[in-house]
Amino acid sequence: MKDIFGNALRDYYNKNYTEDLVTSTNISSDDVLPLPYLFRSFSEMPKLEQKALHLAKGIVLDVGCGSGSHSLHLQKNNFKVKAIDISEGAIEVSKARGVNHVELKALLDETEAFDTILLLMNGTGIFQELSQTSIYLKHLKSLLKPNGQILIDSSDIQYMYEDDDGGLWIDTNANYYGELDYFLSYKGENEAPMKWLYLDFERLQLACTSVGLHCEKVMEGEHFDYLAKITEPHH
Repeated sequence: MKDIFGNALRDYYNKNYTEDLVTSTNISSDDVLPLPYLFRSFSEMPKLEQKALHLAKGIVLDVGCGSGSHSLHLQKNNFKVKAIDISEGAIEVSKARGVNHVELKALLDETEAFDTILLLMNGTGIFQELSQTSIYLKHLKSLLKPNGQILIDSSDIQYMYEDDDGGLWIDTNANYYGELDYFLSYKGENEAPMKWLYLDFERLQLACTSVGLHCEKVMEGEHFDYLAKITEPHH
């Protein structure tokens, strides 16, 4: 990993903002990811993220913290937050912006326990593939304090496969349609492609049930996206 994402965050934070990140996937062409959006304040966040932050309680883990925007909002509201990311640039920028507890760490390497675990900005992406979803969910379950919750958002991207007449061109023999190859480039540099998973709610709920977790849809967004709350069922 060249940490292109981290370099872009560093540039923006250090006022070297000259261009945006460019993202694409194996089923979609180039799309601009504006750097200011990665430094958004609470009022600029999508409603799903605002809702997740409203629902946060207790000690919080912010997974894939990026520039630390979610953590900073929670800290302002007197929450104790730990922020983790696998991007060195993200960790550096989060610290510089005032996030108190930041660690360079992958989710599967986390071992502490939390009341709320946040996975936002298509939080299921980190699972990479449908087949790994239960591995991640089991691990997340092990990090929950009693009555803890996981707040995660994603989208059902079936709409990306529709042709003009509303017909679908999904290859039914292929992998799950939400498994994408994700490409990131910045200032002429390309990151190694990543696997990135968009998960429809029904499949997320099924995966949760299979590892003994309860999953409810808290809110739907404007574009096939949703926020889910995952908890341990009460006995």
